[in-house]
Amino acid sequence: MEIKIGNLIIGDKQPAFIIAELSANHNQSFELAVSSIKAMKEAGADAVKLQTYTADTITIDCNNKFFQIKQGTIWDGRNLYQLYKEAYTPWEWQPKLKKIAEEIGLVFFSTPFDKTAVDFLSKMDVPAYKIASPEILDIPLIEYIAAKGKPIFISTGIARFEDIHEAVLACRKKGNDQIILLKCTTAYPTPFEEVNLKVLLDLKKKFKTVVGISDHTLGISVPLVSLPFGAKVIEKHFIIDRKTGGPDASFSLDFAQFKQMVQSVRQAEKAIGRITYKLTQKMKGERELARSIFAVKNIKKGEFITQENVRSIRPGFGLHPKYLNKIIGYKATRSIIFGTPLSWKLITK
Repeated sequence: MEIKIGNLIIGDKQPAFIIAELSANHNQSFELAVSSIKAMKEAGADAVKLQTYTADTITIDCNNKFFQIKQGTIWDGRNLYQLYKEAYTPWEWQPKLKKIAEEIGLVFFSTPFDKTAVDFLSKMDVPAYKIASPEILDIPLIEYIAAKGKPIFISTGIARFEDIHEAVLACRKKGNDQIILLKCTTAYPTPFEEVNLKVLLDLKKKFKTVVGISDHTLGISVPLVSLPFGAKVIEKHFIIDRKTGGPDASFSLDFAQFKQMVQSVRQAEKAIGRITYKLTQKMKGERELARSIFAVKNIKKGEFITQENVRSIRPGFGLHPKYLNKIIGYKATRSIIFGTPLSWKLITK
């Protein structure tokens, strides 16, 4: 399956589509947001993803116990409304950021958190949408997005199997099969033992979609290991410098780390390659240094071939070593000088 987003194609035969998530790492500075997008491009990202919500569209300004964060996260003790008020990306920035991103060759899209955000992004003509992990339960929102006919990334961070099934079904009921399921663990940062990359194989098998990861572990090892499990999308939070701080800074990759991840992913993709037993030109050259049968003593014409006058040694210009036992007892058809590679024309029964 292949899915086109902007000028890029995501699919089994394509390089991984690498997304840099800006999230709250602009710290409410438009200039920092612009600098971050330019740095993402320099680091090798294919796309930049934003989040489109306001504190009022994602929750309500309420201080009772239900709106206090206490799920064992890095934001515990904070109020939802106040956190989102700090973390949101101003909507008036987003068309400008899209223009800047596309001018430098990045795909630009976002995660909408309600219908007003979907409508806003639709007017911007974004080439794709993303469903955040908690919103996988919001089937009406997924249906509304699916009806736009654009590719949909769906994070599975808080989803049970049946939740994923319902979300995929909602898209397909709207005639949209441009689905990319992102294996995700909603823990910030994610412990490695909770990643479970083997799920990628099962998602691909059961849902017949493109799969990838939205990763919140520290470092770059999980993106690399995800590749042989079929990941064709890699999303990581990006920050120019973690010292600038912010709600998501602690689990974001800085510029140097993100660049190293992209380089390592591209190297790993080359190394994974394809199933082939064909020798490269370099391998063919090295094969000449393999073992073969040589005369290790001067052998007179008519003299028997013995284990003392021939051996399997390097290099590989003589008979294959598998014939060594077979030719013992043969006779030399001519004089064979020490160091001569054996051939069938030099010996006879």
